[in-house]
Amino acid sequence: MSGTSKAGSEKRRHDSSAEGFSEQERAAMKARATELRAAARGGRGAKKAAADEAAVLSAIAAMAEPDRALAERVHAVVTAAAPELAPRLWYGQPAYAKAGKVVCFFRSGQADKERYSSLGFSVEANLDEDDGMWPTAYALTELTEASEAAIRKLVQKAVR
Repeated sequence: MSGTSKAGSEKRRHDSSAEGFSEQERAAMKARATELRAAARGGRGAKKAAADEAAVLSAIAAMAEPDRALAERVHAVVTAAAPELAPRLWYGQPAYAKAGKVVCFFRSGQADKERYSSLGFSVEANLDEDDGMWPTAYALTELTEASEAAIRKLVQKAVR
């Protein structure tokens, strides 16, 4: 006879489902679903672009410090470096898209309960290196002139 009872098995199954998605992951999925619904009923052209940028700026304004300051600087650097990228929300966080596909994005460390925020690049970013290996995300705790220059260079490369 195995030492496992049916009640024990049920408890483990219940515990494992409780360990599924974190609170932050569930919030991100809900935000993404809201974004998709808004896009489905949203307009086109300049009106949609303005609404998307307003949503990004609103999400940044809602962030707690120091993430708000980081996101504001990242937004300024990305939009200046690649004006062809359209700001939009992606999983409730600021992102920048080309032809409707996200190229890069900012993730608030506080929203994810992490010790740092991050700047990430999707598969749409043209960052491939000849040696077959390249970073797709960068930790951000502060932005210096050097790190802003590095972001500018990465974003410009990503949209080539």
